[in-house]
Amino acid sequence: MIEITYYGHSAFLVKVGGKSIIFDPFISPNEKASQIDVSSLKADYVLISHGHEDHVADAEAITKSSDAMLVANYEVAVWFAEKGVEKYHPMNHGGSKKFDFGSVKYVNAIHSSTLPDGSSGGNPGGFVIQHEDGCFYYAGDTALTYDMKLIAEEFKVDFAFMPIGDNFTMGIEDAIKAADFVGTKKIIGMHYDTFPYIEINLEDAKKAAAKAGKELILLNIGESIKI
Repeated sequence: MIEITYYGHSAFLVKVGGKSIIFDPFISPNEKASQIDVSSLKADYVLISHGHEDHVADAEAITKSSDAMLVANYEVAVWFAEKGVEKYHPMNHGGSKKFDFGSVKYVNAIHSSTLPDGSSGGNPGGFVIQHEDGCFYYAGDTALTYDMKLIAEEFKVDFAFMPIGDNFTMGIEDAIKAADFVGTKKIIGMHYDTFPYIEINLEDAKKAAAKAGKELILLNIGESIKI
């Protein structure tokens, strides 16, 4: 079983292989996640999909307080290294790496990526995590892309974290197609309702997913589930 806790926007804590992994921690600046005490969060790894503020805001603090390993593309990883993060692992598109919780493949995403100080965050990406307990895809911020079909050719994806807020990323209809492309029926929604630009009708999204034979999982902030 893989345990998942939602911290708002695109931030999740995933426990797999006896390790805790935090994805894209944007928590302390998110008013909707004000009940979450970031200082209490501990992780073994922090995985960053791209450099935008709403995905990296708490990464430095969590990484340093936990002595965690930060994993991101080369530009983002080096940017954090220059901010004093000592444990980091750079990756780039198409590359895989085995860690002590399983394997990670850094895959394509179509988006932009500028770090909070205006420097380049390189090219955005997503992650496919494979462990004997399961395999999942964390899409990051992305449009629908045919590259997602390559994921299904290589992996048996049990569930996928996908943006559904539209405007800056895929909306629900494209996320449903993306789920088809990667070969999963379970979508964990992210990157929605945090800001006015990405507010959506949640009931309509659930109905669209159900009509397409998908399970759309929308967690409350602070809620945990096991898959």
